[in-house]
Formats: sequence, structure tokens, C-alpha cells
Amino acid sequence: MGAEVIKIEAPGEGDPIRRQGVIKDGLSWYFANYNRNKRSVTLDLYSAQGKEILRRLIPSCDVVIENYRPGIMDKMGFGDEALKALRPDIIHCSINGFGTSGPYRDRPAFDFIAQAMSGFMSLNGGEDDPPMRAGPPISDLAAGLNGALGVVAALLRRERTGRGDSISVSLLSSMIGLLSFQASNYFASGELPPRTGNDHGIVAPYGLFETADGQVAIAPSNDAMYEKLLDALELPELRAHPDFRTNADRMLNRASIKAVIEARTRQKDSHHWIERLNQFGVPCGQVLNLQEVFDDPQVADQQMAIDVPHPDGQQVRMLGFPIKFADAPCQARSAAPALGADTDAVLEDLGLSRNRIRELREQGVV
Repeated sequence: MGAEVIKIEAPGEGDPIRRQGVIKDGLSWYFANYNRNKRSVTLDLYSAQGKEILRRLIPSCDVVIENYRPGIMDKMGFGDEALKALRPDIIHCSINGFGTSGPYRDRPAFDFIAQAMSGFMSLNGGEDDPPMRAGPPISDLAAGLNGALGVVAALLRRERTGRGDSISVSLLSSMIGLLSFQASNYFASGELPPRTGNDHGIVAPYGLFETADGQVAIAPSNDAMYEKLLDALELPELRAHPDFRTNADRMLNRASIKAVIEARTRQKDSHHWIERLNQFGVPCGQVLNLQEVFDDPQVADQQMAIDVPHPDGQQVRMLGFPIKFADAPCQARSAAPALGADTDAVLEDLGLSRNRIRELREQGVV
């Protein structure tokens, strides 16, 4: 979205994600996807000289984002007060496992731990299945989004007040923030919500329904949508059925109404039902694998897969931008950088000579 992002990495090692996922010709496409439009500077932040270089860099930065455990930045000499001394209106965003206070603040954490400890896994899976994690690392993604939102809000506040801020975003809190109506229902009733698989926790019918050749996801989220579903399925008799009159009735008899609907949906293939349900305004869709997703014409129209040329000659396919600006569309301005690709340029901007940079490189500082 236009920000200049300088990624600080350890000399010789770099971000571990550089070595994760599918590697093609020495390049991790996982790393390439999440590090486009960034610059890479290698810097040993545990050395006195590396710390001094960072101190010279920070005054030119609006925001410092890090994902160390709480207290590590202070030990390195870059806690909140030290950052403010370098730039009084600096915005510091800490993305951590459990928060900057509390009994778990010093614990290590990854996505799986946050999914487990947030209660999220207790809600996933079938009623008789064990708790289940989501496939993508959603706590990492949610914390990143929350961090970005917090930074943008702090930048707007700084324009009005001239003051910076310190932001803490934890994986645990980010996951708990996604609990939605399950948390609200628990607060109201004190009852633990059951796992409902692909069914909705408070709406019925809602879920996956078998067709002649597979399954279709159908999501009539209110009574008006339910009426449209009955019209599309040509099941008007269900309107007067005593077990299905209200959503509360249908929740109590979820298995029964699903059986009635599936007796109808099994008579035709998925394509038929997708077309017909959409004609009646009923939200529906097929369960697609990733090949089907990226072959889908709507996904292609929204440019959710883009090809970015990499300096090594590869055309790297990566995820597109979900936010669509009318006047200033997001762009992949540059491919993910090679480790330390921008070290010399950034250090020269700070006033270091080429000879000094060479000395620092020989010493392992950069």
C-alpha cells in the first residue's frame, strides 16, 4: 500500500521462512509471497556495532514492528523509552504470544498454541470428534491484521496529537477476538457451545448438503433466506411443519430438516443446485480445492493470484491483494528481496562509507 518496509534479518541466516515451504531454484515461494515490496537489511542486533546502526536508522522510521517475546527489546536496548529517545513520536508495535503483561507473558507461542488456548479449537470439528485446528496459521494472520490496523490508527492519532504510541497485539487475544457469537452465547448462558462441524451454531438449516455428485454449501442465515430456500427446493410443505416453523424449532430438529433437504438435493448434481439456488437468492457454493479456486473465473476477475518476476528469473505466482482501492490499486512493486539485498544502500543513506560497510561485513555485523 505504499509503505517503505525495511526488514532486519540476521547475517548469514535471515528469516527462517526463507527455508520453509516449497523451494524452487533456491527460493521459498512461501517467503516470496509474504515479503514482496520489502527491503532486506542484514544486521547483528546482538553486537554493539549492529545496535548503533539500528539507533541511526530508527529516527528516520515512523514505525518499529517486532515479534520478540516481551522484555527482549528492553534487554537489547530498544524498549519503549529508548525508542522514544531516538524519535519522540515513534510508533512501536509488538506482536507477541500472550501480551506484554500477565502470568504467561514470557511463554513462547506459535499459531497452534494460540488456536488451542483461545478456545478456538474446542469449537472446531464434528460433535463427536476431538478439537481441531484450522489449516492456515490464522492467529498469525489475525495478529498481523490487528497489528496493521493498530499502526494505521496510531499514525492517524499522531497526525492529530503529535504523539506516538506503543501497541501490543498477541496471538492469544487475536484468536479470542474471533470467537464471535460463541463467546456471546457462553457469556449469556454459561453453557459451553458444542462442536457442530459444518453446521451453524445458531442457525438451521445451514451447512453442507449432499447432491448427486458431491456437496453444496448452503447458508440461509435468516427466515427470509429460509423461505427462498424452500421455494428453490420446491418444498413449500415445510412451512407448516410443526418441527420447522421457527429457527429455534429447526435448531432442535436440525438432523431431521437436513435429511428432508438432502432427499431433494441428492436428486440433481451440484451445478444444478448452484444455479437454481442463486436464481432464488440463496447463498450457496461448492467446496473447492486450491486448483479449483485459482481456476475459478471470479477469483481470476478479482486478481487473487498474480505473477511477480523475481530477480533470479522465476515468475513467482503469489496471492493477490484482497483490498481493492478504486484510485490507487495495490501493486507488487518489487519481488521479495534476497538476504541483505538492500544493506549497502540503506547504510550508505545513513552516511556509512563503502569501506566501513565492507569492514562491518568482514566482522559479521552486516
